[in-house]
Amino acid sequence: MTAVAVGPVKPIPFSRTVITSKARLAASRVMASGWVTTGPEVTAFEAELAQWVGATYAVGVSSCTAAIEIALRALRLPPNSPVLISTLTFCGAIHAIVHAGHRPVLVDIDPQNLMPSPVTIAVAAGHRPQAMVALHYGGHGAALLESAKAAGLPMSRIVEDAAHAIGTEIGGKRVGGFSAATCFSFYATKNLPIGEGGMITTDDADLASEARRLRLHGMSDDAWRRYMPGGSWRYSVAGDGIKANMTDVQASIGRVQLRSLEAWQGRREKLAMAYDAGLERIPGIRLPARPIDGRHAWHLYVVRVGPDFGMGRDELMSALAEQGIYSSVHFIPNHTQPYFRRFLDAEASYPNADAAFNEILSLPFYPSLTMGEVDRVCDAIARCCAARRRGKPTLWRNEVVA
Repeated sequence: MTAVAVGPVKPIPFSRTVITSKARLAASRVMASGWVTTGPEVTAFEAELAQWVGATYAVGVSSCTAAIEIALRALRLPPNSPVLISTLTFCGAIHAIVHAGHRPVLVDIDPQNLMPSPVTIAVAAGHRPQAMVALHYGGHGAALLESAKAAGLPMSRIVEDAAHAIGTEIGGKRVGGFSAATCFSFYATKNLPIGEGGMITTDDADLASEARRLRLHGMSDDAWRRYMPGGSWRYSVAGDGIKANMTDVQASIGRVQLRSLEAWQGRREKLAMAYDAGLERIPGIRLPARPIDGRHAWHLYVVRVGPDFGMGRDELMSALAEQGIYSSVHFIPNHTQPYFRRFLDAEASYPNADAAFNEILSLPFYPSLTMGEVDRVCDAIARCCAARRRGKPTLWRNEVVA
């Protein structure tokens, strides 16, 4: 007879950050070198990342938010220019537009892929935008050419928010060189985790040069180039700038982590397939959309919890948490945020984003997630649905089979 012991089970966090042992050693080597800020490691990481995504130039910065601000500044748009951006994005991307001296114009989304569509962009294009920040949501590639056409903009006025999209492919080409500039994130939860950091990739030599100047107070040379043998201590400041440079410690970690990225991407694809198989028959659960022509980077696995499920998204999150399974929501639509309401027209409405926000749920998703943990998440969701549809209360025991 099988005994069942009641006791705690291992929690499944929403995210786990993995810094490989080789990456930790690389960081230690740099910290022992006597030079830890922007220097040769950043230069090497820039070259390697540019090659990986297929871009000509890369500029290491402190975050993806800083990358978006710098890219917009480098476009040299007229002050207070309207810049289109999805309302369903991280608030930092909208702050980047404001900090660059421009006016964000929030755009509603397509209910299928949770990104602006040519239809919603065309509505917002009445504001006569000068640029657009295009988000690749969750790792799903945005329809860049169609979006630019709907906005009435050339690709040279498109800045890609690829915080979720290192490894995303569109038409067989990796995201990183389609537009004026592509902005990546190396935050702790991202597909290429460093802890913090970002990168701008571009094929525009002038934009890359301007981004390098802007990331460090507008100075003509960074400290490494001034202090290296043959360098000069003199520098010039020909324009504005911010403090947003990447450090050699960050770059050393990123260089080693990059070697694991393709394997991690393959693992994410297998996890997405496992989630699909475990969730596809549960009433009320809508699976993530797939790209028509491209490769999904699977930064997030976002389902929608519809009315047929039997309980709302927030109630499901609470029920999962009771079982040690932790989830998240990406994102709170920014048209509901007090600070950003000042940029909205009185008649502006975002029905698709409002509907999606009540249903979207980001499940645990990262390369170190096990298939057993995926099964446990899917089983917990199925039991929540079945219990509610039978009219039973959702009370759970954490059981361990002895």
